[in-house]
Amino acid sequence: MNYIVVNVTVAISWTLFRVFNRTTVIGRSNVGYDRNILLLSNHQTMIDSFLVGGMCFYPQSWWKPYLMPWNPAAVENYYKNAFLAWFSDVHKCIPIREGRRDLGALRSMIKVLPKGVMTLFPEGTRMRGSKVGEGRVGAGMVILSARPKVIPVAIDGMQEVLPVGSVFPRLFKHIYVSYGPPFDYSEFLNKPRDKETFQELVDQVMKKIQQQHRELRRLRGLPVSTYGADE
Repeated sequence: MNYIVVNVTVAISWTLFRVFNRTTVIGRSNVGYDRNILLLSNHQTMIDSFLVGGMCFYPQSWWKPYLMPWNPAAVENYYKNAFLAWFSDVHKCIPIREGRRDLGALRSMIKVLPKGVMTLFPEGTRMRGSKVGEGRVGAGMVILSARPKVIPVAIDGMQEVLPVGSVFPRLFKHIYVSYGPPFDYSEFLNKPRDKETFQELVDQVMKKIQQQHRELRRLRGLPVSTYGADE
């Protein structure tokens, strides 16, 4: 039953993004269909995970269930009532307590990632406009512990589909998503497993995401911000 619920939900969201909001997908071939794939993306709305995972793993997830991504999710947003908690659990969400310093959640990510795929937003919160924020240290810990194939992902246009304060997605917008080449983090494997190493690794991945995001903004003919700065 969960398998059907998840794939039907993803089919609906795929239709929303691909048909009713034209989605331009760049670099899909960089991802592949293996296990232990980590999609690291910038974050604009509460429904970004459906976009990032769906545009590269649907409809293959129907016959390869492991391609339905795990999604770390903030407790205060996705577990605030019984229905949302059920919906989040069915969609393979890993609850992260408010404040985000949740070692238990990080251990859960490290445990399940080798068995499938995961979408993770290193910024830890939603950004708006042309802003791509700094990444948090936890993503680096997950990478060096699970050793996944790391794909930097940039999205843009989602803030127009679901503006601040909106409950229902808007239609007839234009969304862009870019999947970059796998990030080579081999230079970090022999470094100390400490906060500084984790943060340095995340910073390097965020630079790739920011670069891809700039390219999307140029493609859209929109102003391009410097790293970490808003419009």
